[in-house]
Formats: sequence, structure tokens, C-alpha cells
Amino acid sequence: MEANNNLKKLPPIKNIETIKILKQLNRSSRALAELKAYSELIPNKEILISSLALQEAKASSEIENIITTNDSLYKAEVMQNIKIDVNTKEVLNYKEALWKGVELIKDRGFITTNMIIDIQEALEKNSGGIRKIPGTALKNAITDEVVYTPPTGENLIRDLLKNLEDYYNIEDDVDPLIKLAIAHYQFEAIHPFYDGNGRTGRILNILYLLKENLLDSPILYLSSYIIKHKNQYYKLLEEITTKENWEDWVLFILKAIEITSKETLELAKNIKKLLDVTIEEVKEKLPKIYKKELIEYIFTETYTKGNKLVEQKFATRKTVTKYFRELESIGVLKSEKLGKETIYINTQLFNLLKK
Repeated sequence: MEANNNLKKLPPIKNIETIKILKQLNRSSRALAELKAYSELIPNKEILISSLALQEAKASSEIENIITTNDSLYKAEVMQNIKIDVNTKEVLNYKEALWKGVELIKDRGFITTNMIIDIQEALEKNSGGIRKIPGTALKNAITDEVVYTPPTGENLIRDLLKNLEDYYNIEDDVDPLIKLAIAHYQFEAIHPFYDGNGRTGRILNILYLLKENLLDSPILYLSSYIIKHKNQYYKLLEEITTKENWEDWVLFILKAIEITSKETLELAKNIKKLLDVTIEEVKEKLPKIYKKELIEYIFTETYTKGNKLVEQKFATRKTVTKYFRELESIGVLKSEKLGKETIYINTQLFNLLKK
């Protein structure tokens, strides 16, 4: 299959804003706005952000058949000297790349080709940069048949990325959620890197939502929806290339935004409810050790040794351990021995996140 060196630049020539798309856009925008409004009411957003960012890293990596477990991820985050399997390390790299992107977009306020390269380098832990050597092809995982060959030649790829960069940042009359869908296809079609394109593209989705102020914190991730509809996702990507079927693709992404916004909102409410219940339980059963900061902390780190509390001079290591043991005595935390160290698990939060 020949390389797609004739990939059309953005914006698409044909009219994207069909009646079907505008109807779905209304539902998607409403769901996203409701999520943003609720997230602004949460006193400590770090609770939600930390929880969701790791779940997104896991889900986005799973799309690329990089599979790990919540248990492995949490242990790897809390234990510095623990042996980490390759897949878990890949997922943690994704989370690091995601946060790098969030910091860059908040600092600069726009998306650039260099920013995209920085994110991919953080993800892949190499500086291979833009593809320079031809031969990259996307294959069917089952039949090994080549289904798409992206553009070749560094100059062409950079030219297409500059066009994408302009499309991300230019102000026009197209709704940002529709633009997100279009830009996501274009990035995947350019496929600018030797590896990590899918995951980098999904990070760009959240960065664009932040850039457009549709969210004020990185809490909406589409990967969980894409996993559930993986075959359709790839089929619709291919249909833009072969049939210019933009409508079904944009509808798919808009639907993903609507459903994921609703699911994230429900999760946010459940986490907030669990936090409030835990606060009241500790107040009642352990009034001598109750501090709001302590309870909020164990909701930002599902598995913890309490290092950050000590670093923040909340209490000494000995006192933090004493607090954790008392929280374990009423069932709020559960301890687990790992080598010579003990970690503490917020089991109810863990169970909420693994659903």
C-alpha cells in the first residue's frame, strides 16, 4: 500500500456541521459543561485529578495492548525500589507525558509541534523525533495485512504538523468539540512518530479541551470509551481515509465526549460522597486524630506510605504511621507488607476506581 502523501490539509473541504452532528454536539456540550461545573465545586481537585490521570494512563495504554493492573500501578507509584514490569513502566511513562503536556498547555496556552514532540519523547523515553525513514505501516493485528501507510518524508510530515498546529490554534466558527474530532483524525493519519502516536494523540485531546477552557483541570479522558468500541474506532478512522466519511467519525467522538463526561461526573460525585462519609466517620470514631488534610490526602494517593505528608511537615514519620494504624483500626485503610516496608490502601477508593 502506497504512503498517503496526498493527505489533505485541514480544514476539511466538505461541510462537517450536519444536522445529526449539531444535535449530538448539543448533548455532548451540555454533558461536558455539567462536568466542568461540578469539578469546580470540589474543594480539593487533586483528589479527582490524581485518580483519573492514572486510570487514563492505564486505559490509553490498553488500547495499544499494553496491559497492567491497578494494583501494579499503585505499588509502582508508592514503592521507589520495587521491580516494575515493562507494561507498568509504559503506563507510568504515559502519566508523566500527560502531566508534562498539561503543564505546557497551562504555561503557553496553545499547541505547537515542538510541544507534541516533547510529549512523545516523555512517553517513549527516546529522542527519535519525527519519522525520517520510510517503512512505517499500520497493520491489522489479526491478519497482519497493511491497512494504512502514513505520509513519508520529514519535510512533508512537518508541513502537515504545522497545518495541524494552525488548525488547533486558529479562531474560527467551528465548535471546538468538532475541531477536536477532526484534529484527532488528522494527527493519527499523519502518524508522525515511529511509536507512541495513538497515546500522544489521546493526550492531545485533553490538552485541547484545557486550551479551549472547556475544562479547567484534566479530568476527561476518552480512552475508556475507545476501548469499549475499539473496532468501530479504527473502522471509522479508516473510512475517513477511504470514503471521507467525516460525519460518522465526528458523531463517534462527540458521543464519546457525552458518555465519558456523564461517567466521569458520576465517578466524581461518588468520590466526593465517599470522602464526605469518611470525614464524618473519622470525626466520630477518631476525633483525637481527625484532620481534614489527612483524610483528603488518603484520597489523592490510593496506595501510600505517607511520604508527602512527612515532606509537607504535616507530621513526623512516626506520627503519620500512628494515624494510618488508627485509620486501619476502623476500616478506612488496609495495610500490606511489601518487603521491609508497609503500605496503606484506601480500599473503598480503590474499589470505586477499578469499576
